[in-house]
Amino acid sequence: MEAQVSFTESSHRHIESAATESVAVEVTSLTKTFKHKLALRGVSLSVNDGEMVALVGASGSGKSTLLRNINGLQQADRGQVAVFGSLLQSDGHLHSKVRQLRSQIGFIFQQFNLVNRLSVLDNVLAGYLSQVSTGRALGRWFSQEEKLRALSALEQVGILDQAYKRASTLSGGQQQRVAIARCLMQGAKIILADEPIASLDPESARRVMEMLVQLNREWGITVITSLHQVQMVRHYFDRSVALRDGEVHFDGPTLQLDDRRLDDIYGAAAQELVVSGHGESLVR
Repeated sequence: MEAQVSFTESSHRHIESAATESVAVEVTSLTKTFKHKLALRGVSLSVNDGEMVALVGASGSGKSTLLRNINGLQQADRGQVAVFGSLLQSDGHLHSKVRQLRSQIGFIFQQFNLVNRLSVLDNVLAGYLSQVSTGRALGRWFSQEEKLRALSALEQVGILDQAYKRASTLSGGQQQRVAIARCLMQGAKIILADEPIASLDPESARRVMEMLVQLNREWGITVITSLHQVQMVRHYFDRSVALRDGEVHFDGPTLQLDDRRLDDIYGAAAQELVVSGHGESLVR
């Protein structure tokens, strides 16, 4: 119970500090080229603090590239990304305080991005590395209070009983929940999730999506998720941004992103976004 209280109090402090800002992420005229191919074409996007937004698009539409530029994992050729009013990158140059800005952004990868040989607990504690000294980070030394917070984060995502197992022994759905717990340990105000359910079975995918919704609605965390399963987007998101060939072709209420509009935007490629019976079972 002590761990639960410690984690809850810390999380609420993060949320209260974010609440004074109205815009969590501001992307302005972002352009990114890979080997002479435009991946992003002047993308502009504004996400308010506490919003939950889906990035929709077929393969190669620019969803993952946009997320990685928002986090500064990639540097754009032109344009700007601001996080809570502070520039993270501008015209290909990262801000000098990018490490501090990134500490506010949790990133959930499709392939989990865990260190398989380490325990689940150690993987969650890794979310706190940006806030400790280099010596402590290299030695992976954490205080008892920090370990209690990590255990509390695992309890939040329902896998406290897995804390001392090697990450490699967990199922895909469990590993993705470890990744979410790592974001909680980080104290992230924004969570970027890049196709977080693409590798999961239907039940695990449903649990992960419901956790993201819970973090958004109950904790006030801003969530931006890339997905290609339209059924999932329609079930969990009020706002959608549809990208095609690195450009925004729709940004508005998900209810307006109907099949006809998808056909107008993607043509034959719209079929890739419509998941058959397997996908439909996720949202029942």
